[in-house]
Amino acid sequence: MVQADDITRAVLDEFDKLPTNRKPAARSNGIHEWVPLSGIVAELKDGELVCLALATGMKCLPVSKLSQSKGIGIHDWHAEVLALRAFNRFVLQECRDVLLQGDESPFVQFRAKSDETAKNKDGVDDAWNGQPFEWREDVSLHMYCSEAPCGDASMELTMAAQDDASPWDTPVASAEDGSGSTALLSGRGFFSRLGTVRRKPGRADAPPTLSKSCSDKLALRQCTTLLSGLTSLLVAPSTRLCLRSIVLPASQYSETGCRRCFSAEADIGRLAPVTGRTWPGGYAFVPFTVQTTKLEFDFSKRSPSMASSKHASSNLSVAWTLNGINECLVNGVLRGRKAFDPTGASVVSRRQMWKLAQQVATRLTGDSVTKDSEDETKRPEAATLQKLFNDTTYDAVKATPLLAAREAVKEDVKCVALRGWTKNENDGEWGLDTI
Repeated sequence: MVQADDITRAVLDEFDKLPTNRKPAARSNGIHEWVPLSGIVAELKDGELVCLALATGMKCLPVSKLSQSKGIGIHDWHAEVLALRAFNRFVLQECRDVLLQGDESPFVQFRAKSDETAKNKDGVDDAWNGQPFEWREDVSLHMYCSEAPCGDASMELTMAAQDDASPWDTPVASAEDGSGSTALLSGRGFFSRLGTVRRKPGRADAPPTLSKSCSDKLALRQCTTLLSGLTSLLVAPSTRLCLRSIVLPASQYSETGCRRCFSAEADIGRLAPVTGRTWPGGYAFVPFTVQTTKLEFDFSKRSPSMASSKHASSNLSVAWTLNGINECLVNGVLRGRKAFDPTGASVVSRRQMWKLAQQVATRLTGDSVTKDSEDETKRPEAATLQKLFNDTTYDAVKATPLLAAREAVKEDVKCVALRGWTKNENDGEWGLDTI
């Protein structure tokens, strides 16, 4: 296992290189701002660790504003989720750069087409499903988080921070949704219920959202890989695109909480129902390990500068990737732009990610899309992808049968392990020509 401190340093070193205007500030009144940080780190075959994407942030879009977004405003910019979006941007840009420049990438490559079902090195069905790219087999992935992920993995820490650390015994009036499924609970409410899906935000006085907690989203990614739906149309999902480990500061680690939230251990892990499971399309349950580090992020609440002064949360978020993304966001759009102004759409927003996927698909129709030299009549998937990414609405793209395998995995896991998951909707009936 790669050392936790080395993974941590790979992320912290890249954050340290960012300009000052990307970082929390020390205000004139003496208050120091803090923010959570997360990053995705690649482990290369020679053991080298490379930070591919990182992000900071701690807020999300209220459910009442989703319909106004039209793919411009990001729904959830908690650091963990924004880092995953930045990672997907990194992957799509690697695909585009390979096509445009013909360069070899240390991370993605053209996929060899086979008419026969193949098994990858983990024994999981890896049959051809039209994706022209794949992640290299000799590159593993890790994640660093400067704070415990919100939701189930941090409930013990949240309880311990209260004046009365005992669980709240408030009755849960909506514990069932009428179908026998556990309802979506508020972020920090109802401490007596553990192992359940929770929504953001944690504060009871904040506008309600349907964004699931970072704990829940990371738990699901153990089955769906780190790829988003759009990215998995171009890059084949595989077990090597699942995290091998997550690193947390020792001060932010609850062994009980993490085992319950992420593991498939009998009698404690809520993912026990999917232990050993595989699904068609390259999907499988791949549990990550949780490691700890004594290193602390300079802008965490526990850093020396915070301990010696008053502190407050920062409203800045940053999205960075190794291949050139370096953005500063406020409230889910580029800093200085008004909410839902099309010019304020981040490159990791739904709208800009769709545009990039469209560019890659368009380029594919004029380039060989596999390592096999086949004529166009034998590789219609390039034209299919181009037509798909030119579809009328975002919802239509996401509803493609090409994503049926991924959707089946999500629904299966939600049904048997992550019960109570409520879909975040009302931001999909728009197209790239919609303003």
